[in-house]
Amino acid sequence: MIPIKPVADFAATSSSNTSKSIDSVAQDVVSNYLGAGSLNLTALPPLSLYIHFPWCVKKCPYCDFNSHEVKSSFDEDAYLAAVRADLEHALPLIWGRKIYTVFIGGGTPSLMSAAGLDRLLSDVRTLLPLDLDAEITMEANPGTFETDKFRSYRDSGINRLSIGIQSFNSDHLHALGRIHNGDEAMKAVAIAQKYFDNFNLDLMFALPGQTIEQARQDVETAISLAPPHLSLYHLTLEPNTYFAKYPPVIPDDDLSAEMQDLIQGKMQDAGYVNYEVSAYAKPGHESRHNLNYWNFGDYLGIGAGAHSKLSFPHRVIRQARYKQPKAFIDAAMQGNAVQESVEIGRHEMGFEFMLNALRLNEGFNANLFYERTGLLLNNIEKELSLAEQKGLLYRDHQVIKPTELGKRFLNDLQQFFLKSE
Repeated sequence: MIPIKPVADFAATSSSNTSKSIDSVAQDVVSNYLGAGSLNLTALPPLSLYIHFPWCVKKCPYCDFNSHEVKSSFDEDAYLAAVRADLEHALPLIWGRKIYTVFIGGGTPSLMSAAGLDRLLSDVRTLLPLDLDAEITMEANPGTFETDKFRSYRDSGINRLSIGIQSFNSDHLHALGRIHNGDEAMKAVAIAQKYFDNFNLDLMFALPGQTIEQARQDVETAISLAPPHLSLYHLTLEPNTYFAKYPPVIPDDDLSAEMQDLIQGKMQDAGYVNYEVSAYAKPGHESRHNLNYWNFGDYLGIGAGAHSKLSFPHRVIRQARYKQPKAFIDAAMQGNAVQESVEIGRHEMGFEFMLNALRLNEGFNANLFYERTGLLLNNIEKELSLAEQKGLLYRDHQVIKPTELGKRFLNDLQQFFLKSE
């Protein structure tokens, strides 16, 4: 956390560090966002940076992220120029704030050329005060792994990879529409082990036609590779995806629960800490970027379709960029890539906070609610008491966390805190 600066300090910072045009934007920000509002935050939370790269070789049938298949018209230089312009125009929103983590997601960021990634991170370092120990993560698809390119990524400053393995079983990968097979998954991990001390493997379970034994084989293979971090997700049929329109046959709820219990047991026996619903880490290797999300920290999202959550002394806002790459590029180069900006209302703040913080298995310090929302805990006392009575929540004078039952029925627990206006 950093203390909140007075309005005068923000204006002074913008005048000394930016051009006249950006300074005039900063003055607008001061009047629009730093004036009186419905909250009273005593400090700003840590700030992260998210950068979205929207292209993939092929759209996976289960994917509901903002991703688009690479076409012949793809222009890396034009997109990177737009990302820099987007970041430049966003700077007045975050004057004086250090960036503690960076996450480059997609899409498939590992489609980016080595020179393009180096240019991107050079722009970030030029424009933003990065923490000396900043965690800088890049998502990577095993079907795009090239030894020389990933060595260059590391040399440019990437210090953590998140690899979308999904499965080591080639049949399941084919059913998921992935562009890699089991052998390529293993080769990708070998390259990550060679060049990166810190990396994550994404795995999915409850896949089409998957048996309990196949789920066991996947998790045991992953554990044998000793990744510092593993993310293990239940396949879900998200709206507006190919799988939602043409649903495959997937394991039923009982078999899925059996798979989840098996995975949790295997991970615990291997020394991994299940610190968040789907996240397992060796001690000291938790994802700092994701922890900032779950602790209701701030993040600036730039690039096509990226989302931001930013705090000011008297309000918290959310933003969304234009989703279509061409629309984003055009808007960013014209000076404003933000398609939507909304202020989180007081009645929404408790739900927004708990939606994130209840994902943490060990919960959160009770004081964090006030620090991040500007509201006293008694604003959600009725909801806390009801969740506690239902056996979904544990709390004492220091900690609030989901019970084992609450973890199983997390959506129900989170819904307790959704209020109508």
